[in-house]
Amino acid sequence: MALQYLDFEKPVIELEQKIEELKTFNLGGFADVEDEIKNLETKKEKLIKDIFKNINNWQITQLSRHPLRPYAMDYIETAAENFMELHGDRRFMDDKAVVGGFCFMNNERVLIVGHQKGRNTKDKMCRNFGMPHPEGYRKAQRLFKLADRYKIPIVTLIDTPGAYPGLGAEERGQSEAIAETIYELLNVNVPVVSVIIGEGGSGGALAFGTGNRVLMMEYSVYSVISPEGCASILYKDTSKTEEAANSLKLTAKDLLNDSKVIDGIIAEPLGGAHRDHKLAAENLKKAVLENINELKKYKGEDLRNQRIEKFSKF
Repeated sequence: MALQYLDFEKPVIELEQKIEELKTFNLGGFADVEDEIKNLETKKEKLIKDIFKNINNWQITQLSRHPLRPYAMDYIETAAENFMELHGDRRFMDDKAVVGGFCFMNNERVLIVGHQKGRNTKDKMCRNFGMPHPEGYRKAQRLFKLADRYKIPIVTLIDTPGAYPGLGAEERGQSEAIAETIYELLNVNVPVVSVIIGEGGSGGALAFGTGNRVLMMEYSVYSVISPEGCASILYKDTSKTEEAANSLKLTAKDLLNDSKVIDGIIAEPLGGAHRDHKLAAENLKKAVLENINELKKYKGEDLRNQRIEKFSKF
């Protein structure tokens, strides 16, 4: 899959194109250009480091939405084994914007529940752009209870602009479904590790975010409102979206160092998770397993009380 570039990544394009040209030329055996390729690769790495050293909140927001960024199923396929997806809320329908099922991470049996976006137009429509209906949250509740019954740790992967605000969703109790999901996840007696892998938007994200440990991928965002929504409401001017993003404390560093909303940051590959899905998944898997192992020393009631106390303080 060809890389797609954000505006601030464009300086990298020329170098990458030159490297690809030299690699193609080298295949023909016309000249030995290995040294030149290595020099350009070194320059490219330095350039990416320089660019990412100074990116602002709006640029991080763009990275969190990158069309090639790994989604929940990408992480599951790479970081988990024997994933068995479970469907439906047993009331109305199976919401494709939420995926969930049991699997193994190494030898650790876990339940993974996450938001799922789509790649192409058809898949985006099927997944409703990662915006769950009430049925998605009710499916999650069912799976949380199942994991609790069998004493299986829970991992949630958060990546949504927010819960679906359509008329049908509201008629079927969207806000109640979100509140009930928060309640169920707070009250299970097993370890819960929540990871924001892309966008963490409003209550739609918080429904899966009440973990004993809340982690964020390095270039993900987590906020009560999107920068576009903030600009529209506060500034009455959508052209101020970048200004709003830079004012909101929505990046992993902000939320770890300033407000202490999260507990840790998972490093991404150089240039963002979209450049190396496998390495991003390995980093996520390592962080999740480390936190589960730390949490397993606590009794079920202690885990539950720990979550309730943590979020009551906020």
